Amino acid sequence: MLTNFFPNVDWEKMWEATYETLYMTTISTVITFILGLVIGILLFLSSPNQLWANKLVNFLTGSIVNIFRSIPFIVLIILLIPFTKFLLGTIRGADAALPALIIGAAPFYARMVLISLREIDKGVIEAARSMGAKTSTIIWKVLIPESFPALISGLTVTAVALVGYTAMAGIIGAGGLGNLAFLDGFQRNRQDVTLMATILILIVVFIIQWIGDLITAKTDKR
Repeated sequence: MLTNFFPNVDWEKMWEATYETLYMTTISTVITFILGLVIGILLFLSSPNQLWANKLVNFLTGSIVNIFRSIPFIVLIILLIPFTKFLLGTIRGADAALPALIIGAAPFYARMVLISLREIDKGVIEAARSMGAKTSTIIWKVLIPESFPALISGLTVTAVALVGYTAMAGIIGAGGLGNLAFLDGFQRNRQDVTLMATILILIVVFIIQWIGDLITAKTDKR
């Protein structure tokens, strides 16, 4: 049945490309979550009237975040080619896309983390501080649990954006559905290949959104 609608699709290549897209998205999302969380917490704690209030640290961290968040992803990939080649020895394949994906998404997520932390009731933080809680305790027992639904919601948005990033990375040889849609679909004028790759990308996005919404709903205590 599918062969009739998609006569030019090589299904083995399509499933391999889908795996590559899922691989790039999963690895980059996990690392982005860790890095973005660390940077976001640093931005929050170094802001005025917080535990680590430091104007210089806050300014430098915020500036780095803003710079990398503002660079278009396709430009960032090109800028990072020498770094990627030095790090991995190649600029092709799914692994070669990871540095650009992570560096492109982590600052974006860090800002979402900062917004989530700012929404926490200040009274909760002050109560923990007044009881002599250590900074590490406040981070693990107050900041992260109180903002967790918002953190997951932000991560879902970031993961969806990363799927789009993997498609763009595919154009310069990173593999995945974007690469297949461009090389086997667009360049060879096979519209059915491009359409099938697009459908699979949409399915991945819908699944990510559904999982994110489910976790957010389950953890939101309001």
